[in-house]
Amino acid sequence: MIIPALDLIDGKVVRLHQGDYGQQRDYGSDPLPRLQDYEAQGAQVLHLVDLTGAKDPAKRQIPLLQKLLAGVSVPVQVGGGVRTEEDVAALLEAGASRVVVGSTAVKSPETVQQWFKRFGADALVLALDVRIDEAGRKQVAVSGWQENSGVTLEALVESYLPFGLKHVLCTDISRDGTLSGSNVALYEEVCARYPQVAFQSSGGIGELNDIRALRGTGVQGVIVGRALLEGKFTVTEAIQCWQNG
Repeated sequence: MIIPALDLIDGKVVRLHQGDYGQQRDYGSDPLPRLQDYEAQGAQVLHLVDLTGAKDPAKRQIPLLQKLLAGVSVPVQVGGGVRTEEDVAALLEAGASRVVVGSTAVKSPETVQQWFKRFGADALVLALDVRIDEAGRKQVAVSGWQENSGVTLEALVESYLPFGLKHVLCTDISRDGTLSGSNVALYEEVCARYPQVAFQSSGGIGELNDIRALRGTGVQGVIVGRALLEGKFTVTEAIQCWQNG
């Protein structure tokens, strides 16, 4: 399915280029009407990233998130700097259907595996951001893509499978925010290798052809952010393209 996404800093809708807070583009301070519009056009799941909370967990935008989550009736997955069990609980309490966990899942797998036991696999999405090196290894990056973890995508997925891993949001960092198309081969490979996991693709969607290209890969969700904000196509058009090619 098509999953429209908004990134939020201090209540504003923004986009960062390649995860860089210094390269920020503003798209206005109207996240709720945007989300309601996406839902009205047929989106069945929405995706929010609290970039303020990602930078400083003490400044997590919980009141804003509560307002946004209460204002739509479809499930919303929320991420951004989720570092503790309390963070997960707070976001679920605020109304998130699923909580997206990134760097912490890579740096502290034993901790996050306990969260799977407490909250259940359906409440958690692992966000794995990969850089593909010259040898073709899918290295997972952490800390807003500033560091390489030295762990491969496959090793990480396999460490979580015993805990019931269901949802993985996989981003090819080199494509993110570029509107240059998805890494189709990456998704074909991981979906075939781990059919029990619902993969979401993220990064690079710039036109309807990019969505079309993902149709046969096995991904269960396609995150679309910047292209919608810039009016490249509508949610309705994206859904029609995903369903009918």
